[in-house]
Order: sequence, then C-alpha cells, then structure tokens
Amino acid sequence: MDKSKFYTKKINIIILAAICTFLWGSAFPSIKVGYELFKIDADDLGGKLIFAGYRFFLAGLFVLSLQIVRKINIFKINKKDLKEFTFLGLSQTTLQYIFFYIGMTYTSGVRGSIINGSSTFFSIILAHFIYKNDKLSFNKILGCILGFAGVIIVNLGGSSLLEGSFSFKGEGFITIAAFLISISSIYGKKISQDKDASTVTGYQLTIGGLALIILGYLCGGHLTNFTLKSSFLLIYMALLSSVAFALWSQLIKYNKVGVISVFNFLIPVFATILSAMILKENIFDFKIFIALIFVCAGIYFVNKTKDEELFPYKEIINNEK
Repeated sequence: MDKSKFYTKKINIIILAAICTFLWGSAFPSIKVGYELFKIDADDLGGKLIFAGYRFFLAGLFVLSLQIVRKINIFKINKKDLKEFTFLGLSQTTLQYIFFYIGMTYTSGVRGSIINGSSTFFSIILAHFIYKNDKLSFNKILGCILGFAGVIIVNLGGSSLLEGSFSFKGEGFITIAAFLISISSIYGKKISQDKDASTVTGYQLTIGGLALIILGYLCGGHLTNFTLKSSFLLIYMALLSSVAFALWSQLIKYNKVGVISVFNFLIPVFATILSAMILKENIFDFKIFIALIFVCAGIYFVNKTKDEELFPYKEIINNEK
C-alpha cells in the first residue's frame, strides 16, 4: 500500500473512532435530559428500561432501513444467523444495560464511570489470548494505564471516589457490564467476518432493544409525556446509537480490537465536557484538559507501533478467522 494512502486511512480510522466516542459521550447528558422530559422517576426501573429499549429498537430500525436504501438484502439470513444476532443483541444491548443501570443504583457516578472504563482493559486482554496478531505490548500496557488515569482524573472531585465499600450489586454489576461490552465486541467481530457488519448491528440493536421494552413493561414501567421536544430527543438518541454502533462495528471488523478499544477512554471525557455544556455546569475545569492529555497520550502509545502492524485492514480477516 502507498505510504500516503496508508496514513490517510489511518487518520480516517482515528477520526471515525473519535466520532463514535463523541456520540456515545453525548448520550450521558441526553439520558439525564430524557428522564426529565419523559418524567421518569429515579426509582422507576421499568420506565428506564422502556426508554432505553425504544432508543435501541429505533436505532436498529434506522440501520436496517439504511441497508435497504443501500440495496443490501437484510432478509437473507438463516437460523444460525438469527441465533447469533439474538445472542449479540441480548449480551451487548440488553444484559449490558441492565447490569449497568442496577450497578449505578448501588454506587456513585464517579466510581461507576471509572469502573466502566475497565472495558478497554478487558478488550485488550481478551484480544491477546484470542488473536495471534493482537498481542499485549509495552506500548499497549502504557497506553491503557495513561488512558485509565485520564478517566480517573476527569472524575476527581469530592470524596465520592473513595467513599464506601465494594458492593457486588454496585461495583460488581458495573464490572460485569464492562466485561459484557468487551466480550460482545469480540463476538460481534467474529460473526461479522462473513456478513455485512452494519446488518449485524441493525439486527442486534433491534433485538436487544425489543427485549428491553418487554422487560420494562413486565417490571410495570410506562413511557408517557411524548411531546415534540421529548420525541426529538428520543430520535436523536436512536440516531446517535445507530451511527456510532454501525461505524464501530466496521472499525472492529477490519482492525485490531486492542488498537480500536483504547478510544473508549475518550467517552467519559466527552461525556464530562458535553454534560457541562448541555446541563449548564462549569466546563472551565483544569482537570478536564489534563484528563484529555492523558487519554490522547494513551491512544498515541497504543497506536505507536510498526506501520505494517497497526492497521492491516482486510489482511486481518484471513488471519483471525
């Protein structure tokens, strides 16, 4: 590959990964605003599950509709495909969200955000044992440490970071959610090698979202107060999920899990900045900029390797099948 073309593609991948994490970061303040607009109480588990279910279900429909517009046959699936899509949807969307929500009920937002950042460690460690060409290295370890330090720095403030003891329903459930994100990403990479990644994303979001809606109603939840503003927010959240998951699935399919996963450290940084802007909080906090420097340094070190090993694109597919 021509070196200039190689670096152009490399930059494009970094930009796309940053876009995904920016969109996911915007989901945090959007969820808070959504709870207010739909008048969902703090202890209304059913309502929150339905709200999340509508978001992901619509996101899946958006992705599948786009596939139809692109003239891709989304109905050419067999029983094996349907089982794989269902397993991915239930693990990546349904179970992950349930564990994360319950966990956040029993711990602070600060500790939850930090523990949730461990999904990057899980992804890189699992990739080391699963893929021959995605092994741990000094740069990856250093990059993860710097990135995780950035996540901790952005959450510093007050005593909530160290208060309280470990709770299985709190920190334990969030750790399980982080592990589910990692293992489902690797599983999604595996099943998408001989399928269109966007189609896989569309089905898993639709199935996972539908399961959340059903569970929400079974828990006695309801979603009311649909207005122009609340409906627009729900559509935005569905669109951000569809775009982010579709792009991310493509990135994971054609690139090393360890290289792409490190970008997840940007999510809490973007979430903090956007929360400050949207929720009218103080954004001029020096720790945000320090955290961003640490996270960017971590991404740099993970990506600092030989050019031919960094983004081998489709060559990876044949090696990892």
